[in-house]
Amino acid sequence: MSHYQAHGKFLLTGEYLVLKGALALALPLKLGQSLTIEMFQETSLQWNAYKPDGPWFSVTMDPKTMEIIDCDDQPKAERLVQILQAVRKLNPSAFERGLHFETRLDFNPNWGLGSSSTLIANLARWANVNPYELLKLTFGGSGYDIACATGEQPIYYQIKTKVPEPVEGPTPMVEPIDFNPPFAEHLFFIYQGQKQSSSKEIKAFMEKANPVDLQKDIEAVSEISRAVLKCQNLDEFGLLMQCHERIIARCIGQEPVQKRFPDFEGVLKSLGAWGGDFILAATNWDENQVKAYFKEKGLEVVFGYKELVLN
Repeated sequence: MSHYQAHGKFLLTGEYLVLKGALALALPLKLGQSLTIEMFQETSLQWNAYKPDGPWFSVTMDPKTMEIIDCDDQPKAERLVQILQAVRKLNPSAFERGLHFETRLDFNPNWGLGSSSTLIANLARWANVNPYELLKLTFGGSGYDIACATGEQPIYYQIKTKVPEPVEGPTPMVEPIDFNPPFAEHLFFIYQGQKQSSSKEIKAFMEKANPVDLQKDIEAVSEISRAVLKCQNLDEFGLLMQCHERIIARCIGQEPVQKRFPDFEGVLKSLGAWGGDFILAATNWDENQVKAYFKEKGLEVVFGYKELVLN
């Protein structure tokens, strides 16, 4: 039996622009996903996935042909087949025997905390393949979430491109950093209740974004990522987050999330793909005030910074 564990993620700075080379600050989370693999005598591949409240989906397939024999969720089964085919492309010997896979998520899969990236990271370790190559063949994206999956503390993440760019694509820079803000008790994460498709958001951004036009914004966001590490008080941190929001809003043509909550006493910042998933709140309000405010707005999933962030 083999067992693997990977961490979920938040992208504190650098959303969208990390794809163009901006320095991003990312946070591995205490919540994640585990993967357990057992070998079978039978020549079949059994997959059972669980979420916190019970079974998520199950699939039985032929490990040689990847043909679905039985499943309780056809779209998820077909997506899983695509992922496992990518694993086999990188390691043809990975599925030479009967196997039983079991995954367990620590969080609701709708929250966007990394159900896909944690799966990719765990499968890559099991199959002994490059996780960034596996990501490229499956979900795509910058790869910061893969770095978080195996990280044990906050990181700086940056896609380093060479000229000419190597055939295998951009090479990421991953640097563990000491980010433990003294104002952490004033930081909260709120789920907006609408999971965003990262792949769709990435595709839309990459199609319309011109790297030359974005260069000043890339440099500005990179500077914010560096400055955040030096913040000693909430007000300074809040100003940096507001500046970051204005830059990304201009780049993607959307309004900052703060405009949806004009009476909130503090600073709100989108995390990851805008319009859904989680937002960050930096405020002098206490936990009860924050939870009461967002509950009145219909948002009841609220976490304190230290509840979620691995440090």
